[in-house]
Amino acid sequence: MRRFVLALCVLGAAAPALAQDYPTRPIRALTATSAGGTSDVFMRVLGEELRKRWGQPIVVENRPGGAMNVGGRACADAPNDGYTICILPPETLAYNQFLFKQITYDPTKDFAPVTNPFFATQVMVVNASLNVRTLAELAALSKAKPGTLSYTAASIPLIAFMDKWTRETGADIVKVPFRGGAEAVNNVMGGSTPIAFFGLANWLSFIRNGTVNALAVGSTKRSPLLPDVPTLTELGYGQNLTRLYFGIVAPTGAPDAIVHKLRDSFAAIGNDPDFRQKRMNRRRARAGIRHTRTVRRFPENGPRCIGPYRSPIRHGAAVRCGR
Repeated sequence: MRRFVLALCVLGAAAPALAQDYPTRPIRALTATSAGGTSDVFMRVLGEELRKRWGQPIVVENRPGGAMNVGGRACADAPNDGYTICILPPETLAYNQFLFKQITYDPTKDFAPVTNPFFATQVMVVNASLNVRTLAELAALSKAKPGTLSYTAASIPLIAFMDKWTRETGADIVKVPFRGGAEAVNNVMGGSTPIAFFGLANWLSFIRNGTVNALAVGSTKRSPLLPDVPTLTELGYGQNLTRLYFGIVAPTGAPDAIVHKLRDSFAAIGNDPDFRQKRMNRRRARAGIRHTRTVRRFPENGPRCIGPYRSPIRHGAAVRCGR
């Protein structure tokens, strides 16, 4: 018994030292999306900031596929020594457990939440060759050319919105799978999938040069970057709004001291005005990591955020989460 107690004391004393020395080698960051997507780009930017502070690189590995379940499984199976972190979308963290009969990981048990790094503004765009500038004009065009238009969307809530909107308006637009931001941009620009609803960061330059037209932003307030583009709330669709968020997690069992060090380091980066201005604002993302209090609310909100999605996902609506 004395040896057992002594062992516990030794482990307890070692934990702070482990965090103090961490990291002593490169950290692997898994994403569930392809290269060029929002989470991939953000993780690389965040990795640059961590390298400046820690002197160790963040090596990003993309694990797309399987409706973002491949990345979830890879994260759950990764070593839990603190040298693998994952940036995962809401599909992996919340929605897919209700959409699939079976997934090969448990989002409520296999991940140790670290932080909610950012919220991204979403915008609905169309290839300018369609010559439409409003949702009403898009609906009319699709009905005049049934079966010829297609769209892609970045997340389940956006797909849910599009499904509800097409049913209410009678619009005839076919959904195609979303495989990643870079591919979606290429498809819209090439005209094969001329309609898209995902991150503003992907589209701002194209909107400004007139290559694509922005029809609406998925937020309650207009974006200062697109002051002439209405919000879905203005257009009468406020009840379907949700914000696209990503969660940074570690495999369950990662040392608590390391998880807390990661969390506090991300909060420090989020508090850096230079990082927020040059990195976040330029990429049209709102940081969720600015305050440690906000960071720690993400794990507490996990069950609240996940539970309500069971019904909304299946009925074309969405709830707001992660505030």
